[in-house]
Amino acid sequence: MLDFASRTAIDVEPSATDAWRWSLTTRVAFRFTLVYFALYVLIGQMLSGLLAPGNFDWPSLQELPPLKNLVTWTAVHVWGISRPLVITGSGSGDKTFDWVAVSCLLAFAVIATAVWSLLDRRRVNYVTAHKWFHLFLRFAAGSTMLVYGMTKAIPMQMPAPGLTRLLEPFGEFSPMGVLWASIGASSAYERCVGFAEIAAAVCLFIPQLSLVGALILLVDSVQIFILNMAYDVPVKLFSFHLILMALVLLAPDARRLLNVLVLNRPAPASSMPPLVRGLRPRRVMIAAQIAFGAYLIAMNLVSARKSWFDFAGGAPRPPLYGIWDVETMTIDGVERAPLVTDDQRCRRVIIQTATVIAFQKMDNSLRYVPASTDMNARTITLTGLDDRKLKTQLNFDRRDPQSMSLGGDLNGHKIRMTLRLFDHTTMPLLHRGFNWVQEYPFNR
Repeated sequence: MLDFASRTAIDVEPSATDAWRWSLTTRVAFRFTLVYFALYVLIGQMLSGLLAPGNFDWPSLQELPPLKNLVTWTAVHVWGISRPLVITGSGSGDKTFDWVAVSCLLAFAVIATAVWSLLDRRRVNYVTAHKWFHLFLRFAAGSTMLVYGMTKAIPMQMPAPGLTRLLEPFGEFSPMGVLWASIGASSAYERCVGFAEIAAAVCLFIPQLSLVGALILLVDSVQIFILNMAYDVPVKLFSFHLILMALVLLAPDARRLLNVLVLNRPAPASSMPPLVRGLRPRRVMIAAQIAFGAYLIAMNLVSARKSWFDFAGGAPRPPLYGIWDVETMTIDGVERAPLVTDDQRCRRVIIQTATVIAFQKMDNSLRYVPASTDMNARTITLTGLDDRKLKTQLNFDRRDPQSMSLGGDLNGHKIRMTLRLFDHTTMPLLHRGFNWVQEYPFNR
């Protein structure tokens, strides 16, 4: 009897009863929230998570005409910004362009809310619109958390410190570099964070677990936002919006959560009405949501796995991979002593990728040069050295796995180096590992 009564109450059209009458404040807040966040998702980077999962090159609509023109016009004529705006290709989500775009979105949402409130002032609630908007926001936030979570569960967002990173003084790191290197140094921690973000996504995709998903989303987003603020990571604006989205998703259950978590009172069942009426249509909608969520998970997993083996930690290493200490170096037949004042002598040669070679000078500064290696001809071709579009070819001879000679014409001088491979895996950061039992802290 109780189940039948509750089910019947849910099937009643909410707008037909006074119990579903919303206050003026709630109606206005809903109008603004719907306009703002719907547009934020549709014209920003979150749309790619829904329509092109795993495609990281999907452009944001705000970066294309006519929205781009509107934002640039606003930057000049409203905010008085005269310098050219960086729009794409920087990797930052806190560009001037992004802040101006948000200001445009806020202004439009305020105007649209005012007009909507005036024209639709007699409506007592938006129950139907709210349940579909809630669904839309669940999948928008969930797909975004899935993208970030997958690139941490398969540790690519914060990769393990590279060879050149291991040689840089800690004081030369930026705050963001410290965060990236420290998380990348512990793939176990990065994976745990990634699985926490994936858990938020999975729960948001399943209707019965969506409240749990919104709670996990809030916790994840707050942590992301704090790290972005504390380490100057340029995703502060976006992560703050994820917090707001989590709060919007939790708003319908705020009183229930307050009763259970704070007031120690019983909480009634959720008042969120089903998307459709009838038992069979409801089951179909639940199955459709789970199926779409599974599709998003599968597409992101395939894309992340491909990226891991194409260019991340699972990609093949170049044959000469390693940190090579320069034992001797001659320039035009004259051997150069390893003096820190000699800006022509190299301390190390670092080969980490197949397309770039790094030379570390005696003052520890690093110079990166595009390069390609031909193992059959035993040559390394350098491109663009000294800002010139010239190709310089060096010959190498690797007598054994631990030593190599390198020589040729470089900048009009004949050079020759003898190199010895340094075992970077003996560095404490890579060698220490995990220990259950420790008599003393190993804190260096």
